[in-house]
Amino acid sequence: MELTRRDAAAALAALGATGGVALGVRRPGTGEAGERGAPSDEAAGEGLPDEAVRESMRAVAAVVYPEAVSGVDAFVDGFLDGRLDGSAHGEGIRAAVADAESAARSWYDASIADLPASDREAVLHELGVDTAEEDPHGTTAERVRYYVVNELLLALYSSPTGGELVGIENPQGYAGGAESYTRGPP
Repeated sequence: MELTRRDAAAALAALGATGGVALGVRRPGTGEAGERGAPSDEAAGEGLPDEAVRESMRAVAAVVYPEAVSGVDAFVDGFLDGRLDGSAHGEGIRAAVADAESAARSWYDASIADLPASDREAVLHELGVDTAEEDPHGTTAERVRYYVVNELLLALYSSPTGGELVGIENPQGYAGGAESYTRGPP
């Protein structure tokens, strides 16, 4: 199943994210690593360039998304266009990605995006993300679970294409019409 930027817009709309209208428009000065200078405090996520966040989120998505989906990079980028908006939630995403990056660099001497898929998955397991409860103010594992893994899964399954994977024909916020509600299950 092909994920598209349209799916990302639908997922943002389902969440009520205001950035969905600005899909494809990035804030100036945050796209490339050198545009704003070096991150001032990468461990806290402050100044972590958007492109670094996007690369890491795309790399994690490739591990946590089912193999049946394609078009992951464009989908994740489209979704992040509405989430990396300077809000507290956007900064939480940025900080959690910085924490995951710090662990990957410490344990594997490479960025998450530069690791093979098996090592990306190992980073998440070693952080304890697979068993952690999601908590935006909790431990590193809980924050990475909340802001990285759950954020990616929420984007996928609140999109029309991702919803089809689990039998949700019309995710919340995506109109399917009265006909879809009167049909029986497939």
